[in-house]
Amino acid sequence: MNWSISFEPLLSWPLLALVLVPLALLALVGLWFRQRGAVLRFVALLALAAALFNPVFLNEEREPLKSVVALIVDRSQSQDIGDRTKQTDEAVAGLQQRLGRFKQFDVRVVEAGKSDAAEERTETRLFGALEGAFRDVPPSRIGGAIMITDGEVHDTPSGTPDFNAPLHALITGNDHEKDRRIRFENAPRFGLVGKPLDMTYRVISTENETGPVDVRLSVNGEQVSVEHATVGQAMPLQVTIPGAGRNIIELAIDREPGELTDTNNRAIALVDGIRENLRVLLVSGEPHAGERTWRNLLKSDASVDLVHFTILRPPEKQDGTPINELSLIAFPTRELFVEKIKDFDLIIFDRYQHRDVLPILYYDYISEYVEKGGALLIAAGPEYAGESSIARTPLMSALPAMPTGEVVDKAFYPRLTELGQRHPVTRGLDGSATEPPHWSRWFRTIGVQNPQGEVVMKGADNRPLLLLDRKGEGRVGMLLSDQGWLWARGFEGGGPHVQLYRRIAHWLMKEPELEEERLTAEGRGMVLEIRRQTMADDPGPAQIITPSGKTLTVKLDKSEPGVFLGSVQTSEIGLFQVANGDLTALAHVGPVNAPEFADVVSTQERLKAPAEATGGSVRRLASSTGSDVTLPSIVPVRSAGEASGSDWIGVRTTDDSVLKAVSRVPLFGGFLGLGLLLLAMGSMWYREGR
Repeated sequence: MNWSISFEPLLSWPLLALVLVPLALLALVGLWFRQRGAVLRFVALLALAAALFNPVFLNEEREPLKSVVALIVDRSQSQDIGDRTKQTDEAVAGLQQRLGRFKQFDVRVVEAGKSDAAEERTETRLFGALEGAFRDVPPSRIGGAIMITDGEVHDTPSGTPDFNAPLHALITGNDHEKDRRIRFENAPRFGLVGKPLDMTYRVISTENETGPVDVRLSVNGEQVSVEHATVGQAMPLQVTIPGAGRNIIELAIDREPGELTDTNNRAIALVDGIRENLRVLLVSGEPHAGERTWRNLLKSDASVDLVHFTILRPPEKQDGTPINELSLIAFPTRELFVEKIKDFDLIIFDRYQHRDVLPILYYDYISEYVEKGGALLIAAGPEYAGESSIARTPLMSALPAMPTGEVVDKAFYPRLTELGQRHPVTRGLDGSATEPPHWSRWFRTIGVQNPQGEVVMKGADNRPLLLLDRKGEGRVGMLLSDQGWLWARGFEGGGPHVQLYRRIAHWLMKEPELEEERLTAEGRGMVLEIRRQTMADDPGPAQIITPSGKTLTVKLDKSEPGVFLGSVQTSEIGLFQVANGDLTALAHVGPVNAPEFADVVSTQERLKAPAEATGGSVRRLASSTGSDVTLPSIVPVRSAGEASGSDWIGVRTTDDSVLKAVSRVPLFGGFLGLGLLLLAMGSMWYREGR
């Protein structure tokens, strides 16, 4: 019971002062001069004042509130090492039992570090979880916090935590742990394809050891060398970037006996390969309306260095023009087709025919160039069907189709074949989804026989229009019409000439994104996404090997013609291996070289400063020789008392309470108050009357 007195005046305070102050002065003057009846007048004044002030006794019924205690449990992946999970579970159960004995505590258990979100698994953020646990609790009701963790906490505040209560940390693991790890010191994000990229790395040991160690270097899953490093020293590294797009550079060291884990014995760097400017040789033959279409397209591409020669005057033309005036720039045939032919990524013959400008032997060089990995594109016109066709030269061995000698002048809509709907060069071409296609007509097709490779577009009477073929290590494309310029000029609305021509050129130059058979995987958050490009009807499921060695099977669903997608949610961070048929791919899920795995040795140092600043303590759960958990006793303490001892930890209690009910007892009300007032006034009147 809580008794208190309160005043509920019948008049406002100014009116009370106006009435009672003059009367009190008169009564005091009477007492000072000892007038007759002055005491009775003073008593009557007090009775009147008491009646007007109306004092009331209040009895408050209150219910005490509980102190809120946060039990923060570290469930990050580093807690899975050794016996830490077992120690954590035993500590949580024991602390809940001990805190449950005290009715004045409200225990809130918060598990941190096990979310599926990648950003919440990169680091152990216990103080963020602690802040969330106390978000709706007033500071006066915070009893304290107990953290069960390995001590590797990455959001430790620089100062005192934002609550006035003891913070205790119980550390899992043992104090004799050892570990060795590897990390990149300098890893550029971008590198030129085929060029060495300078990087640095370091092997670190918890025991500050020195000495040599072998480091395996792998690029995109294939081991390329074994480096020799010195523990503790920054080591230089040169890596040749093999291809455009994402490249995964991996360093790995062997696990030592007694080492905590080999999770951090690997270091990953993601490097985006960038091609140097592609070199293209464009040779234009017979002048025609679309002669500059290829030139304009290639010149507009900043990643292409274009060398363009146009044959305007055939050698057999005899008009008396001096030799030194036949051309502005002499056609350097030997330099281009013999000495520097290997420097070109693509050679394009645009309506070119053999007229002795190139010696017949040079066509052999071009065929050999294709066989050894070069790229050749034939943009054919009527001359391809004539007697001077380049198909009648030694270049024929590199060509995907031979001419029939027929030129079909007939209006038609270029259409995708069934293969073309799945091929990355023509798949999803703007305007191809309707019938007829949403682009303009062409009016000429060059007839060919026995086409090889893949026919991805067809022309008039379903004749081949676009052929893509592989010859040896190289590639050849053939566009059997010279009418593409109609799309460029906007005839009948035009068409996607830029999209088509650029895809053809980049496929010939082996752009990875345009490969018919391609398997890629990418981590988005904690989801592994798989993309399979194929010309087959069904590639089958994908097999996945997780960083921990587990095997998963993921179904690939058709997204569009030639594209199949699959995804899997994962809780593991690291390098995943994906396989489908003969293709393999690597993908890193989660943050690269996350702080969670940078240092996995349990420690008391990170939490020592914030714990001591709040009057708390840091101690290990297990001794240095075993894994048995020893829990400290729980002791309720007042706000000003000590909060920790050698074998106990303190949790503060609160004085806060909630009001349930109030009882009122008026002291000068009712008949009792009226009687006392009349008695006092009557006594004063009686004394004055004598």
